Amino acid sequence: MFTPQGPTLRELAVQAFSSIEHGYDLLAPKFDHTPFRTPGHLLDAVVRTVRPLGPFATGLDVCCGTGAGVGALRRLCDERVSGADFSAGMLTAAAASATSPEFTSAAVDWVRADARALPFAPVFDLAVSFGAFGHFLPAERPVLFAQAHAVLRPGGLFVFPVPAPPRVGTPLYWALWGFDTAMRLRNLLWHPRFVMYYRTFKLPDVLDELARTGFTTRLLPLTDLGQRPDGSPRCALVVARRE
Repeated sequence: MFTPQGPTLRELAVQAFSSIEHGYDLLAPKFDHTPFRTPGHLLDAVVRTVRPLGPFATGLDVCCGTGAGVGALRRLCDERVSGADFSAGMLTAAAASATSPEFTSAAVDWVRADARALPFAPVFDLAVSFGAFGHFLPAERPVLFAQAHAVLRPGGLFVFPVPAPPRVGTPLYWALWGFDTAMRLRNLLWHPRFVMYYRTFKLPDVLDELARTGFTTRLLPLTDLGQRPDGSPRCALVVARRE
């Protein structure tokens, strides 16, 4: 799962028993050498699906980490994009990667901020988030979605990919169930908490919460990522529009 340049088992253990913020500060220098970085084929699929919904001048990556999603935004936005994350270490790594050839001419800002209290006016045409929602408990999602809504211009889009849930009884189903159980036990016995759950982000609940926030939503299949045996997409894109 990890390249030789990635974190050691000891480093992962130290991170796992830290707070979310400090854990990611520790992991940041080697994060891009782990399987936790958003893969390029997913970013490519999102870019191809979102581009016809534009044009977009400005974009925001909510919980940007080391900047993979910002790279995707710079392929979609003409003027300026921002990456927001509450880990200073991840932002430092993101800024260092901004010279990568995948980045285009759009200007970029890196902002240290909690996604539940974003320090922006409604200036963005497009907001994205990749792989961060497991760090928020279900009770926190209304605030998170309200913040995304507040930073968008009228007509702006908040988009994020959602993989199809694993079928009950498959190895992936039990792996995620086991991870969440272990994380709940860890948080019962150890403080500070490290919130990361895979099975709490249920699509029907999420769509209802987005609607209550003031978004109109639709699902677009990420066809590049293939289909399941029943013909349904392996991954879909939630497209939430601020009316």
